[in-house]
Amino acid sequence: MSDDAPTPSDASARTDASAPAAASERTYDQSAVAELRSIRQSIDNIDAAVIHMLAERFKYTQRVGYLKAAAGMPAADPAREQVQVERLRSLAAEAHLDPAFAEKFLNFIVAEVIHHHEQIAGAEQ
Repeated sequence: MSDDAPTPSDASARTDASAPAAASERTYDQSAVAELRSIRQSIDNIDAAVIHMLAERFKYTQRVGYLKAAAGMPAADPAREQVQVERLRSLAAEAHLDPAFAEKFLNFIVAEVIHHHEQIAGAEQ
């Protein structure tokens, strides 16, 4: 990601003519490079876990969509959504994560879920 410190390969991969010539020859502390690689591997592992967890979450929200469609319920449930926002904001605060970010993330997911539910309801008609 852009906020990560460069590694030697990052510096040597630059093709920008405005970059200093010495940048591609720069030598970094090898212990820092090794630690950076290790941290990035952990980040990559977490990203993979997040994707798998989202996939699992969407399997269940698809089931909810089919149940709602079969029962004639609306795709959106504003009361449930508000409870979830409050719950995730609280969890985020406990985890030292910006609650506003957690709310934006949840809103993004909920919008996608509602879209899926609307598609399911349209297909069920």
